[in-house]
Amino acid sequence: MKILFVTSEVHPLIKTGGLADVSGALPAALQGLGQDVRLLVPGYTQVLEKLENKRTVATFAVFSGQPEVKLLSAKMPHTEVPVYVLDAPQYFCRVPGPYQYELGGDWPDNAMRFGMLSRVAALLGSDASPVGWRADIVHCNDWQTGLAPAYLQLMPTTHARTVMTIHNMAFQGNFDRDWLAPLELPQSCFDMHGVEFHGYLSFLKAGLHYADRIVTVSPTYAHEIQTTEMGYGMQGLLKVRNGDVSGILNGIDEQEWNPATDPYLAARYDSSDLAPKATVKRELQQRVGLENNERAPLLGVVSRLTYQKGLDLLLESLPKLLDGGAQLVVLGSGESELERRYQHLAQRYPGRVSVTVRFDEGLSHQVMAGADIFLMPSRFEPCGLNQMYGMRYGTPPVVRRTGGLADSVIDAQAADGTGFVFEEADASVLYRTVERAIECYRDGKDFRRIQLNGMRRDVGWAGSAQRYLELYRKIA
Repeated sequence: MKILFVTSEVHPLIKTGGLADVSGALPAALQGLGQDVRLLVPGYTQVLEKLENKRTVATFAVFSGQPEVKLLSAKMPHTEVPVYVLDAPQYFCRVPGPYQYELGGDWPDNAMRFGMLSRVAALLGSDASPVGWRADIVHCNDWQTGLAPAYLQLMPTTHARTVMTIHNMAFQGNFDRDWLAPLELPQSCFDMHGVEFHGYLSFLKAGLHYADRIVTVSPTYAHEIQTTEMGYGMQGLLKVRNGDVSGILNGIDEQEWNPATDPYLAARYDSSDLAPKATVKRELQQRVGLENNERAPLLGVVSRLTYQKGLDLLLESLPKLLDGGAQLVVLGSGESELERRYQHLAQRYPGRVSVTVRFDEGLSHQVMAGADIFLMPSRFEPCGLNQMYGMRYGTPPVVRRTGGLADSVIDAQAADGTGFVFEEADASVLYRTVERAIECYRDGKDFRRIQLNGMRRDVGWAGSAQRYLELYRKIA
């Protein structure tokens, strides 16, 4: 099958979150199943710098009155998956980030930027394709690509079928209705049975309404988004389309996230020999300025510092945990108030708490491997990948039973347990669960069972890619 995977970010070219990891790994897994899969990504400065042997395959105007753009072709690093790059420097060659400017606000022309990406995706799935290839399936991801199914449905010619994957319902891409004309959308589609959402043009609503199938990144999240609590106003539409909604749990790249071969680690290990993990812990403690204490339970956090991730709940629990002998290493950035509170905690507990407010790929691997217990107390989590990285690295996660966390982590009380699971988004409940994990860590033998269960669990992409392929075949 000819599959176009459209995304606003992809690892290792550009990354702000889990979408990039999925976009890098799933197309490669589909290619491994013998499919003709190609990526379409915006031509950010970082993307153009990292891709080699680029060549121009088409030049055209996406919208009337707009300058012509180029469509470049190249191969993804390491995987050889073909990638099309939408080269429109006036829209994408900006720093620091793909969605926001330096002070943290959204780029004011995001509607045009990602409307253009969606329109090009639709062209590549239609008889008007500007290259000698037309997709059978256009697989869209999050609001940035949500107009592609709308453009395809509005075309009079034969076109590809569409799949819309929701990685996070909280981000919807809602813009003023004045964008309809520049994006060449007819007024007739500005309706509750179209792209309109509470008086705004909604990219996500467009994708959910017009796509042939809707997929979320875990089975539990597929049910949760049809509730008032987690549907963010779109639960009614999703309930109407219930038969077209499904959940497929993400996998992880088992080559990149492999403690036996990870180049970022001071020592490598696998499930047959966990002893070198102690060396990684010692090196991590030294790197981030923690006391060199191999017996202290080291708690790890790699996350956006946001309310969604439950990290305010963790702050309430930490003083008692630290006073009880635990250490904490935090890597991430996000809401300024949470950043400030975690940095204050590090000042209060020198040598016991380390907080690094930035993204660091190498350090994220070292925390996953060097920590003893990984903390992920999310209020909601569509899928989550870090809990799977933790299991893969023999670092059992503490998670709330929600979304993909519920689908991927089995509580330690079960014979095949892989982590520690709690129910309520409550600081005292979280504290008791972390205490339970620490007690298990100090027990040793039972903790080793949980480590090995997690390391031996299949969390790769093969099974998930096969389920996506079955979905494509149903609608093609």
